[in-house]
Amino acid sequence: MPLIPTRNVSFSSGAGGARRVFVAAAIRLVSRGATRLTAGVSTASPFHLVVIMGVAGSGKSTIGRLLADSLGWAYFEADDFHPPENIAKMSRGVPLTDADREPWLRAIRDRMDDCAGRRRPAVFTCSALKASYRRVLTAGLGDVVVVHLSADPALVEERLRARSGHFMKADMVRSQFAALEQPADALTIDARNPPAEIVASIRAKIGIAP
Repeated sequence: MPLIPTRNVSFSSGAGGARRVFVAAAIRLVSRGATRLTAGVSTASPFHLVVIMGVAGSGKSTIGRLLADSLGWAYFEADDFHPPENIAKMSRGVPLTDADREPWLRAIRDRMDDCAGRRRPAVFTCSALKASYRRVLTAGLGDVVVVHLSADPALVEERLRARSGHFMKADMVRSQFAALEQPADALTIDARNPPAEIVASIRAKIGIAP
């Protein structure tokens, strides 16, 4: 659509009324064009997926929920993606194998792909102890920030013994640390830090200040 009327309008000194009609019509057309140009521009926060990783008891769920709430983003808890047989196995105090973890990691990745496809910012928790696990979750995805909550065995044992109703037992701590491969490319934060401080550090990393 042209931005000026195509009909003839006189610009002579005696055509003040016509000139006003012309200007009004042009303003309406430019305004409609500007509306069309800005209608598709999002004013929402930058798109990110945040994966909070670490051994059991490092505080992933606590920090994940706090971060998601502070940002107004979706939150996905890794435990919700475990098949029943994995939960039963861990409840008996038996560590999971890589084969056990494969369908769990794939289920999390599927949900991450869904969020990415819809440009839906989200926070995920996942122990993601090995580099190979992290590759399953992040390979080929842009805008993924991995946060490692670093904890020592004493802190983890203390937290797990105080936690009730969870399938991860304190006597499985050793297997968690044995499997952990320290990430070189993650934002590593001391799990002893106050939760509000941890959330602020993550928000600074993704460029969304509190």
